Amino acid sequence: MLLAIALAGIVALVLLIAAARLTPFLAFLVVCIGVGLASGLAPLQVSAAIQKGLGDTLGSLLLVIGLGAMLGKIVAESGAAQRIAMSLMRLSGPGRVQWALMVTGFIVGLPLFYSVGFVLVIPLIFSVAAQYRLPPVWVGLPMLAALSVTHGYLPPHPAPAALVQQFHADMGQTLLYGILIAVPAIILAGPVYSRFMPRIDRPPLSTFVPALRDEATLPSLAASLTTALLPVVMLAVGSLLASRIPDGVPGQIVRALGDPSMAMLVAVIVAIGLLGLRSGASMATVTGWCERAASDVALVMLVVGGAGAFKQVLTDAGSSTAIASALATLHAPPLVLAWAMAALVRVCVGSATVAGLTTAGFVAPLVTSGAADPNLMVLAVGAGTLMLSHINDGAFWLFKEYFNLSVAETLQTWTAMETIVAIVGLVGVLVLDVWI
Repeated sequence: MLLAIALAGIVALVLLIAAARLTPFLAFLVVCIGVGLASGLAPLQVSAAIQKGLGDTLGSLLLVIGLGAMLGKIVAESGAAQRIAMSLMRLSGPGRVQWALMVTGFIVGLPLFYSVGFVLVIPLIFSVAAQYRLPPVWVGLPMLAALSVTHGYLPPHPAPAALVQQFHADMGQTLLYGILIAVPAIILAGPVYSRFMPRIDRPPLSTFVPALRDEATLPSLAASLTTALLPVVMLAVGSLLASRIPDGVPGQIVRALGDPSMAMLVAVIVAIGLLGLRSGASMATVTGWCERAASDVALVMLVVGGAGAFKQVLTDAGSSTAIASALATLHAPPLVLAWAMAALVRVCVGSATVAGLTTAGFVAPLVTSGAADPNLMVLAVGAGTLMLSHINDGAFWLFKEYFNLSVAETLQTWTAMETIVAIVGLVGVLVLDVWI
């Protein structure tokens, strides 16, 4: 009975978001109340579970996601991404423009939210396409594949970071495993697939071609790379060295700097200095960037909190145990089950973030029971959330309109690319599952 109620809650959530167009945060709360009461919890117990789920989830993620948004905003507004792209273009030459932009997309995609990164790299893509007389879609697909993969796979992006928290995974290890899987996924979905996709040489709409900034006003390459990669380096080094350095002052320092919140805080402070003040921006200007970033991420934080509340209601109602027992009888690899469920919700609701957070509450018992590695479970769900982007996904229309494509052409390019990264991600997770 509890399993049926939980499944009905998932269906109701999908219908409220996809059909009724209710904002995801409110949809999560409505479903929490319905599932909790139907499962036998008293009204006050449901309220307590919602508050506990919200508090536990946001308590550990507020700093990571909030500071991550600020870092991304500073990288975007300062022109650091443009500096990285131009420098890589000079190093690679005209024969490898796709690879240069793909690497740029991966680097700037680490701190940037997808929508911000997309708008930021569009002028770079169109500028390169015009300079070398190449089809914009062919030039841009590898770069956007990199942005999409970092958004879906890698913390500290909101959904992967929330999954790390809900599955009690290690953010540093998840990041390292995610990079190992992301690299082949991006290459196959970007430069490789672009060789076989239909040739589409459609000029972009002139209204969607913003001008590039004057290169003299951009920060240096060293400052741009240092700032964009600093949190990744700190998390990775902290994860690798934490268990190898004995307790004491050195060990405490390494563990502190490898903590996700501390890593993001250090990166933001460095960004304010290297990309903001050192580049001539006033403190008031940089502060304005940070304030707008906090505003941009507020709704995302509410959705993350709503997902945490849903997970807590399932736990308090005893549904998690019923879910774990039911999934165990399916005799299918837990990582595949998690990927498939995330992909199904993604196809239904469109949003990768909502798909990942919805799936988390349902498959978390598999991690708790020890049936799957929590770090790989984060990546399996993340890969599933990128599957088969189509007309109910805002990113689908963003790509279509900016590149001036038909719906059919967008399906052949964008949707195919997203499907490739989702499938390659699953394969990569299963390969790592054999090794670790």
